[in-house]
Amino acid sequence: MSLELNKTEQGVVDGLSSDFSEDLIDVYQSCDHTYIRVEAENIIQILKFLKEKHHFIFLCDIIGTDRYTSDERFEVIYNIMNLRTQDRIFVKIRVEEENPHVPTATSLWTSAGWFEREIYDMYGVRFEGHPDHRRMYMPEDFEYFPLRKEFPLLGIPGSIELPNTTPDTE
Repeated sequence: MSLELNKTEQGVVDGLSSDFSEDLIDVYQSCDHTYIRVEAENIIQILKFLKEKHHFIFLCDIIGTDRYTSDERFEVIYNIMNLRTQDRIFVKIRVEEENPHVPTATSLWTSAGWFEREIYDMYGVRFEGHPDHRRMYMPEDFEYFPLRKEFPLLGIPGSIELPNTTPDTE
């Protein structure tokens, strides 16, 4: 399948092929969006390159996913946008199941802090260098990560104290 890249996207792919050829793994399109998969080791340098050289200055979101595979189980997907051209690209990295960690993007976008905290809370992927790496929704002492595929749909009985659903009677 051939790619139908616009001028901005083609410039990004050419730039990454030139400056980060060792890190560029795959480029594909799905649902009218362009996805670029790169090695996780240099993700901050790649995001900085895209921000400074190609004006992808707006971090829309960072998404975590659990592929539930034995190899490179988790994905972290950076949804970034060029506000001049209104182009959006998704930059993906994969992380191993054992001790999943990636460097934080908070040095590039302050807003990355919230997204990274949410991914840590739900999937257990740690972001090294994050300035405030607390859980976002779950209690700090909660041992599980609710959006991992092995987490039971009905939760783990007794793992978290829930409020009484029956009002006290007098």
